[in-house]
Amino acid sequence: MNKQLKITSTLFIICSMLATALLAQDTKTISLREAIDLSIKNSKSLKASNARIDEATAIVKEAYNNQLPDFKVSGSYIRLSNADVSLKLGKDTSGGGNGGGSGSKGGVPKINSAVYGMANLSLPLYAGGRIKYGIESAKYLAQAASLDADNDKEAVIYNTTSAYINLYKAAAAVNIVKEDLQSSMSRDTNFSNLEKNGLLARNDLLKSQLQTSNIELSLLDAENNLKIANINMNLMLGLPENTLLSIDSNFINVDQTLMPFTDYETAALQQRKDVQALALRKKASTTGIKSAKAEAYPTIALTGGYIAANIPHLLTVTNAVNIGVGVSYNIANLWKTNTKLLQAKARATEIDANEELLNDAVKMQVNKDYQSYLLSQKKIDVYEKAIEQAKENYRITKNKYNNSLVTITDLLDADVALLQATLNSRFAKADAVLAYNKLLQTAGLLSK
Repeated sequence: MNKQLKITSTLFIICSMLATALLAQDTKTISLREAIDLSIKNSKSLKASNARIDEATAIVKEAYNNQLPDFKVSGSYIRLSNADVSLKLGKDTSGGGNGGGSGSKGGVPKINSAVYGMANLSLPLYAGGRIKYGIESAKYLAQAASLDADNDKEAVIYNTTSAYINLYKAAAAVNIVKEDLQSSMSRDTNFSNLEKNGLLARNDLLKSQLQTSNIELSLLDAENNLKIANINMNLMLGLPENTLLSIDSNFINVDQTLMPFTDYETAALQQRKDVQALALRKKASTTGIKSAKAEAYPTIALTGGYIAANIPHLLTVTNAVNIGVGVSYNIANLWKTNTKLLQAKARATEIDANEELLNDAVKMQVNKDYQSYLLSQKKIDVYEKAIEQAKENYRITKNKYNNSLVTITDLLDADVALLQATLNSRFAKADAVLAYNKLLQTAGLLSK
């Protein structure tokens, strides 16, 4: 009686501890759409992409600044020590009796300081097109950066879908293996009673118990995989790591309408963000060639300025305003090779080659993912037949075993086959959803 009381008390304590542990963890039921929205909101890679967009936008603003006037102000105060000053204003400045003044020595002023200030304004009028092409190129690159961010967004959506389906499969595996474990433990109990009554060989009972142990090990692996998948999903969604996620399995039943292959290939070549981004970079490289050619032309600017200076005992300058037109041309351009032009042409050639490589890769990816989706649909049909066959095989084998027509090994093998068929059937439907989403990503249609 005391022993039974101790066991009951122990079980009560264990149940209380488990209940407390479960309450300490947040449980959140989440749909695939909610998971995608959270991952987009908290994605670290998208934050980096947005930073690159900001950088490209700043470069555009910098390019626009080049067509605005420059206005510089400078000033200085100079202290001199024992400066020898010789004025050459006339034939004879050493002078007679009226030459000396305040702060002078022998008719020559004593200079020990100077102060001056300047203001310069420069407005570019013509730069051979460098400013215009610089703005145009920066715009193309900013648009390409934005498309890169959209492409990264599609990758985040697909990765989230993949992690979500992986979590679903891990949870499904745990549930299926638990059901099989309960069935196996129930069989062990029946076999144990038969063995006690001398109706079952000890070896057969041990074989059944060994399979139960193997199922327990499989359950431990499945639960560990579920924990890892849950943590990975929490990190992607920006949730606390101890949040228990409950999957909404309705995503399995979402209609997956398959279009003809040519529609996906056409969409991929026209709508994929990386293809569009590369096309913009190609335009930017063409503009870069024009800008490099403009290096051979002079620059013309409208200039203006103001100068004020004061050298005590010698000179004072005020209201010295100037305005004019400045021309700058590097004569060395006549014999120096325009390396910027060569570099721009090389970049354009490289982008052309990358464009061809990307188009080939896109076509190959669409073909591969289209066939993978068709294969996943065929697997569903095969696994559905397989699970019906496994159920019937287990039923027949169990009847034969009850009539001593087959061994315990045959029964256990039939049970394992049924478990594997059940897992394959459940996983195949989830894999088909993932294959469909992969096809959409490859075609540039996932975010739509």
